[in-house]
Parts: sequence; C-alpha cells; structure tokens
Amino acid sequence: MLSIATLFTHGLISLASTLPLAQGSPTYSSYKLRDEPTNSTSIDPYLITGDTFVHDPTVVKTRNGSYLLAFTADGVGLKRSDDRVHWTDIGSAFPNGTPWTVPYTQTWKNLWAPDISYHNGQYYIYYSASTFGSRKSAIFLTTSPTGESGSWTNKGVVVETVENSTYNAIDANLVKDHKGQWWMSFGSFWSGIKMVQLNPKTGLRMDDKMISLAARPSEELEAPFIYQNKGWYYMWLSWDRCCRGRDSTYKIVVGRSKKVTGPYLDRDGVDMMDGGGTVMLETHGDILGPGHNAVFKDDDGHVLVYHYYNPEGVAQLGINRITYDGKTAWPILF
Repeated sequence: MLSIATLFTHGLISLASTLPLAQGSPTYSSYKLRDEPTNSTSIDPYLITGDTFVHDPTVVKTRNGSYLLAFTADGVGLKRSDDRVHWTDIGSAFPNGTPWTVPYTQTWKNLWAPDISYHNGQYYIYYSASTFGSRKSAIFLTTSPTGESGSWTNKGVVVETVENSTYNAIDANLVKDHKGQWWMSFGSFWSGIKMVQLNPKTGLRMDDKMISLAARPSEELEAPFIYQNKGWYYMWLSWDRCCRGRDSTYKIVVGRSKKVTGPYLDRDGVDMMDGGGTVMLETHGDILGPGHNAVFKDDDGHVLVYHYYNPEGVAQLGINRITYDGKTAWPILF
C-alpha cells in the first residue's frame, strides 16, 4: 500500500498551499543578496513561497517576463510566478484528460516529468506517460500559443518503449545545439540515458538513430537535462532513488562535453557512460533527496530548479543559481 507521503508526492491527493517550508530555509533578503558561489554539495535553496509543492519541475521565462513552471501531476500541472519567489497554481495543461495516454498510464492520471520551452512562437512541453516499474512508456509532445491551462494541443508520440526494451522512454529534455539542430535526451534506469534527433519543424523524431549518453550499471540514474554555455554542453542527471519522501536518496550530478552527442565527462575526467558524474547537490539537513532538475536562463544567469522533500516527506520546489569557475568553466551553485 502506498504511504500518505507517497500519495502526496505523486499528486494522488490534494495539498494545501500553506505547507511549511523546510526548516532553516534562507530569508527573502538572502535570495536578493546571496552572491558567493560555493563548491559545497549542501547549499540550501532560496526561499520559495505560495504553492510550494512540486515534483519534477521545469521552468521557462515567458514573453511577458513572468515564469511558467510545469510539473508531474494529473494532466501536467502548471504554476506561475512574477518574481521567481512566489508561485501560484494555475491548473493543468490538460484539465479535460488525456485519453491518448491511457495505453501507457492504464488508470493513472499522472503525467510525468514535463520539459517546457518556447520555440516557433509556441510553448512546447514534452511529457511522459507510464506506470511505476514499467518500461511500457511514451514521451509525447504538446504545444500552446499561450501556456495557459486548457490551451495545449497534443502533437503525438515522440518515442516509446515496451516491456522488453533495454531503456525507458521517460524524462525528456529538448536541447538545441550550436548549429540550431534539435535533440532530445531521455531515459531512466536500465541501460541509461539516450538521445535522438528531432525535426525542428514538427518537434517530433527525425529518424531511427539513437545515441547512448550515460549509464550506471546496477545503480539508478535518470532525468537528463542538457544545455550549452561557454563552449560546453552540460548534462545534469539525478542519481539514486526518488519518490520515497523522507527516505529518498536522490542527488544531482553533472558532466560536460564539447559535443551535444557526447562523450560527457565529470570533473575527474570519468565518462558518464562508465558511471561518471560530479555530485552537485545532495541530502543535507532538512533538504532531503534533491533531484530531477532543470536549468533555464534568466537575466542574472542560469537558474537551477529541482524538487526535494521536507521533513514531512512532501516534495517542495528548490531553486539555486549557477555560476562558472573562471578557469575551468565548471558549474558552481549559489
């Protein structure tokens, strides 16, 4: 039987927006004034207020300067913020349901791990349909001219897997390379993280070729997120176990490559196909199991968003900023 914490985590029962933040969260002033980066893997997130419950967050800055966040929930949950601090639930992308996902979700309404971005005058969300422990999964694309609840149009399956596949079609992320080509990384557990090329006109898969980016035999990894900066492509991943409330062991790691297709190496030069990955953020104090991150560009640089669990076992939104070492261009959180 699922625990109450697990039910909360996956949006199966509702949450009040007044749930407490983890104890020891930074003050609002520290959000504005924290300027010193750190190599610590135990940095606290900035203060977040309002509707703080989130799982697998991803953020895009909208055309009017506000922030639109998508997250794992029934019909893909949506939140909005004007200042990156206070967040408000604004419904779901699909308030009337998604019958096309039923072959993968069975009776589940949850749609997982969205990836939101803006291209070709539209907001794009890649999202996953599956059930726990299954490799019968699919990644779908939906687009919207406004990003508002109910305005999203299903564009179809991008990639899918079956029970005997050696990888899993969940946790998608779109990245554009320096030539403007579109690529999608994805994957969870089993043989690891994969990549396919997308058609920039349709957002769907270009061909049947597939590239392997990261593997961790006998250990868990998932949720890739890739972006480019300072001549490098950075790939952030989540290691270990998610979705166990206070018992979650998630942590965030990173590697980088000069090519979008890899190889991705960690700070010690270990290939992520060989289990490499430099830990950037892990459990500390009341910040439990941070993981499933995304990165977006804002006026003050790159911003890391992720979820973690508070002492009550409820998933919360975490935000930190990213800077880069002046000599090595390696990312540093602050």
